[in-house]
Amino acid sequence: MKKCLHSQKLHDFLIASFLLLSSTIFCFILFFCISKNSANIALLYLLGIIAIAYYTNGYFYGILACLVGVALINYFFTAPYFSINFTIADYPFSFLFMLAASVITSTTTSHLKKQAETLALHEKQLAEADKEKMRANLLRAISHDLRTPVTSILGALSALEENDDYSPQEKKKIIHNIYDDASWLLNMGDNLLSITRIQGPDSKLKTSPELVEEIISEAVIRFKKRFPSAEIEVSIPDEFLLIPMDATLIEQVIINLLENALVHSKSQKPIKLLVENQPDTICFHVIDYGIGIDPKCLDSIFDGTCGSSPSDVRKGMGIGLSICKTIISAHNGSLTARNHQHGAEFLFTLPKENSNV
Repeated sequence: MKKCLHSQKLHDFLIASFLLLSSTIFCFILFFCISKNSANIALLYLLGIIAIAYYTNGYFYGILACLVGVALINYFFTAPYFSINFTIADYPFSFLFMLAASVITSTTTSHLKKQAETLALHEKQLAEADKEKMRANLLRAISHDLRTPVTSILGALSALEENDDYSPQEKKKIIHNIYDDASWLLNMGDNLLSITRIQGPDSKLKTSPELVEEIISEAVIRFKKRFPSAEIEVSIPDEFLLIPMDATLIEQVIINLLENALVHSKSQKPIKLLVENQPDTICFHVIDYGIGIDPKCLDSIFDGTCGSSPSDVRKGMGIGLSICKTIISAHNGSLTARNHQHGAEFLFTLPKENSNV
């Protein structure tokens, strides 16, 4: 703290010295080379004093600059030159005028700086509160999402160990369920690794211009490897769409939304993946034709609390969408969910310009 205060005092001293010296040099040039009008000299020093009051903290350097400025005007720019003569009647008035300008500027500047600091602190507190809420939602979603598949795996293994009467077909089905749960846990691990990339204390999202068509293609290929029988209809504009993003994270969002549509729609109809070119953003739509979303869940579907049945929890209705929301928010985009006449739709937008993500 002491080191910081010392550094601030040194900064203020150097600023005040530089501005006062600059004002004096300009006054010399003006007075001895252009016009010997003492009123112009006083105005130049007044501008320098206002600048000192504005760029330094408190009142000290502004008041000191008033005293020094009046003395310099007297010494250099008032006859007899290069000598002190305070018998001139106008000097008290000049000093008081400069002092008033300095005090007013310092007071206004201090007030504005205090307001800016208060606003910055408030914004920081809001950001921390949002981050803490997001972390709490994710932890709650993790506790729900991971418990059920682990319990299911343990129950299936216990059944295989304790019961020798299962037929080969029944054993195959139990093993398939274990494999399915283990695969889902592995995918959830990928999701959690993704989220740690953007939620560390010093983390910053690294984006680069990416071709939308390539991102969609890679996400669909990865999704089809996990769900070979899934049908997806893709529609992308013909124009060349290049936007800043973290390609791996956005692919993960698309995969999560496609899986959500496949698992929870309870429909055999193809999923539609549409890309829409808007004036300032690119909008991605994932549309299914199934049972839709419970209207009670629409407002809380991204915080990990939606889904009342074990199957919903097991298949990522909570943490997967929470992670999607976090990733899109980190890109300064938006993610929403809504129902349409024949099912559900998730859509997210990404800005075309990189806005300090």
